[in-house]
Amino acid sequence: MQSKRNYLIVGMILLTFFVISFLTNILGALNPSVSESFGLSKTMAGFLPFSFFIAYGVMSIPAGFMVERFGEKALMLIAFVIALFGSLLFAGVPSFGVFMFSLFTIGAGMAILQVVANPLLRISGGEENYAFTSVMAQLVFGLASFVSPQVYSWLVVGIEGSNQSTVIEFFRSITPSDMSWVSMYWVFAILSLLMVIIILFVKFPKVELNEDEKVGSKDSYIDLFKNKYVILYFFGIFAYVGTEQGISYWMSDFLEHYHGFDHETIGANAVGNFWGLMTVGGILGLVLLKIMDSKIVLKLFTIAAIISLAIALFGSAETSLYSFMMSGFFLSVMYPIIISLALNSVSKHHGSFAGILMTGIMGGAVVQLIIGFISDFASLQVGMLFNFVTLAYILSLAFWSKPIIRNKTVKLKDLFKF
Repeated sequence: MQSKRNYLIVGMILLTFFVISFLTNILGALNPSVSESFGLSKTMAGFLPFSFFIAYGVMSIPAGFMVERFGEKALMLIAFVIALFGSLLFAGVPSFGVFMFSLFTIGAGMAILQVVANPLLRISGGEENYAFTSVMAQLVFGLASFVSPQVYSWLVVGIEGSNQSTVIEFFRSITPSDMSWVSMYWVFAILSLLMVIIILFVKFPKVELNEDEKVGSKDSYIDLFKNKYVILYFFGIFAYVGTEQGISYWMSDFLEHYHGFDHETIGANAVGNFWGLMTVGGILGLVLLKIMDSKIVLKLFTIAAIISLAIALFGSAETSLYSFMMSGFFLSVMYPIIISLALNSVSKHHGSFAGILMTGIMGGAVVQLIIGFISDFASLQVGMLFNFVTLAYILSLAFWSKPIIRNKTVKLKDLFKF
């Protein structure tokens, strides 16, 4: 039986994914400006993504219980109100302490949205179309990651320059003259407010969670933690998000420090292209997963990512710039493959396991602290070598994982038959 489709909700969920990505993946472009404004050491700069991504570790499992009790609409409203509060608070009081707090509140809001959005997308678009709508959501997510650094660059250059347009003048009037990057938090506040208004006027469908979407009981978590592979896959997600952020967060800073590229223009664009190429790589990955075992795809892309990062860290200026961007392309397949290998490696408690895996997103917090700490004692180049540790773990996963169910493949000649 096919689900009743609600394209208005599908559109709203896709817009939600756009906003999540727009707010989440701007940190790499902002890092050099934030560090300069607050005079941060590399360790202290590492606390910025820590404040944001640790919220995923704190909120992912509780959000699952909350959505079952209060419903999707209430949770989405709460999430965007939290993001609105965090954005307005820092935009109005741009100090370092407030910034740390606002990053945590925005991160908490985004963690709640991640838990709510996928089941809602499945119901609204129809279960039979879920694979397609999920890919659409990934593409929208990637598009926003590409767009937000471009918006940042346009805003900052405009505010600091002689641009007299109405929009630039408005942001110039409400942003500290020596902290033009703060204007992005006014943008975040506007986007969050618009989402609150949209959600208020949209009627939500009733969502019946699948077994693999329910958070499960306390006993299910205890049972899962007795399985060593659950812990190993948790660290797989931990390592992946740590690597993703470990490259995207520090690359603009690296390119300016070692090669003299301006962080507000070339650096920001490089971060945007990193995310854009990740989207392109995801599309290619979908095709490859139809004709190859997922473990083989993971091995090939992880080895390519290691080579690309090595060239980025030790190559010439232009080579470094393009290799950093290309690393996004090679990281693209890791998250969905690790998730699928993990869920296909246990026979029950998939909802609880998914919550544990989402908690692993805190890797984006911890790895940045480690990179920052090493960078202060050695150099940023040495600090970023830690990404090879997380990539090595991901590569090992492609060897030791033993999923109960493997991804279905077809022969290349049959792939394009209709």
